[in-house]
Formats: sequence, C-alpha cells, structure tokens
Amino acid sequence: MTLKQSYGIGELAREFDVTTRTIRFYEDQGLLTPRRRGQTRIYSPADRVALKLILRGKRLGFSLAESGDLIRLYQPTGDNRQQLGALLEKIEEKRTQLQQQLVDIQIMQQDLDAAEERARQALKELEESDV
Repeated sequence: MTLKQSYGIGELAREFDVTTRTIRFYEDQGLLTPRRRGQTRIYSPADRVALKLILRGKRLGFSLAESGDLIRLYQPTGDNRQQLGALLEKIEEKRTQLQQQLVDIQIMQQDLDAAEERARQALKELEESDV
C-alpha cells in the first residue's frame, strides 16, 4: 500500500469528520501549511498527521496552543524523544487538572446537598407553622 502524497481539503474534512472551515481555521493558526495551486489547497501527509494530532489533542483536553507546541516538536527523521517527553508532561498536567476539578465538583455537590437540606428543613418548618 502506498501513502498518498497530497490531500484536498474536502478529502481531509470527510476523513476526520470536520468541516472545511475547521481545517481553514487550523491553517490560519499556522498549524497546517498547505501548498496552493491557484485557489486550491494541497495538503501534505505531514498536514494530515498534524490534523490528526490536533483532533486527538482536542479529545484529550489540550488547548490548540498546546497541540501546536507538540506538533512543532515533531521531527520526521528523528526519534522524537523531546516530543514524547513534552506529551507526557502535558498528560500529567491535564491529569492533575482533572483530578483537582473532580475534587472541586465533589465539594460543590456537598455544598448543594447542604443547601438543599437547609431549604427543605426551612420549608418544612414554615409548613408546620401554618397548621
């Protein structure tokens, strides 16, 4: 199987289930760098991989800037230790952030439970005083 050497914007949009507008946005952000043939954008295999990484990063909760940083570290001819190390750092940062958010949510749920209990108790007392 031979890899394609170029892709059209519609082709990438269909493959990754995104809009062409989304792809153009990533291009405007400097994350994709297609060649131009007149008005036609010609995307390289590297652009395809970058788009795949952007979308994967998005699913993992990485910002576009974070994904861009990781993509820029990619060296097609290297062993990519620096990129992999940076990815592991980002994963750990994201995991820590999510764990803190989980704690914050649990505290908020406890606060809501307490407020609900106070409101129910106050309502019960008002109803009992009306009798």
